[in-house]
Amino acid sequence: MDTPFHPGEVAVQARIGMAERMAEIGTRVVRNHLPEQHQRFYEQLPFMLAGSVDPAGRPWATLLVGRPGFVRAPDDRHLDFAATPIPGDPAAAGMVAGAPLGLLGIELHTRRRNRVNGQLQAAGPQGLRLRVQQTVGNCPQYIQGREVDWVRDAADTRPRAVERVADLAGDAAWLIASADTLFVASHAGAASDAGADVSHRGGPAGFVVQEDERTLLVPDYAGNRMFMTLGNLEADGRAGLLFIDFERGDLLTLTGRADIVWDGPLPDGAERAWRFHLDEAWWLRDALPLRWRFRDWAPQNRG
Repeated sequence: MDTPFHPGEVAVQARIGMAERMAEIGTRVVRNHLPEQHQRFYEQLPFMLAGSVDPAGRPWATLLVGRPGFVRAPDDRHLDFAATPIPGDPAAAGMVAGAPLGLLGIELHTRRRNRVNGQLQAAGPQGLRLRVQQTVGNCPQYIQGREVDWVRDAADTRPRAVERVADLAGDAAWLIASADTLFVASHAGAASDAGADVSHRGGPAGFVVQEDERTLLVPDYAGNRMFMTLGNLEADGRAGLLFIDFERGDLLTLTGRADIVWDGPLPDGAERAWRFHLDEAWWLRDALPLRWRFRDWAPQNRG
């Protein structure tokens, strides 16, 4: 049966007995173009998550930021961004013409999100152009409700400090322990031409378990069964994690290796998990001209 999924994704789907079913569903919901509603959705966003791959093959997750309208869909096969990478962000090394890029459009206040990945056709001081290869809608599960505000000019994404982080202690441990949201970048490497990907993960505050100063355990809750992130980890085994300090505009960006944990003991409510081993980390202080105000918990995280 034809499938839009690469071998890593199929292997994970097959492990839980869903490969045939997901092949059928995938041909209906995974597209090679942007539906009209996705085009209009992206165009009114003030930010999008991005997942890039640096020259060493390491994934990094980050944000592209601009006033609504900074993203344009000139047709159903392209996205243009009037934005450049955050200065000092290691993700910038992978945002060059010809490189893969994964994108996630997400509205925290409406819990709406859609994913798109493709190849950068242009990258320079005027912005980026993406050639779309794959798009898919995502469900609203595990997204905490937050309202967003601007605190300075949208073009001012210069971090007030860029600090290399030796290990996940101090401020890094505090942010991880309090986080209810993270974003993960991944790719399938040489196993596929599917490109890069970036995805949302959410849970109750502290849902990411820090096992030591270089190791995190991330629960994997019930989702859409496509297993795009886990499929990439199965194929390549590398991941980039992004934790956002929503009140201060800080970014904690990590890259390392991840192993899928199929059997217990698992975090409460998790169907499986993955263990992240840190290779490199950076703290970008006050990099974002945006701030978010917490509104409410996702229904899956209440009670």
